Amino acid sequence: MVNPGEKVSGVACTDDKLIVDLEAGRTISVPLVWYPRLLDALPSHRHNWEPAGGGFGIHWPEIDEDLSVEGLLRGAPAPQQEAVIA
Repeated sequence: MVNPGEKVSGVACTDDKLIVDLEAGRTISVPLVWYPRLLDALPSHRHNWEPAGGGFGIHWPEIDEDLSVEGLLRGAPAPQQEAVIA
């Protein structure tokens, strides 16, 4: 059961995982490949995150990426971007 009331207390990235600690004591670990902006970002940009939505989400300002705790708990990867044809 997803509890959307859980807030973020910490975020870390390895070369292949996004790891999110929640205030309630749980840790979520998901494949970084699910989030292409994070995967392609510099490690320093991945490290620079801030709470969003009152702590119920995560924002990375340099790469303009936002994730919700609810989405992470559901195991929802980022939506696929359609290719833009010029």
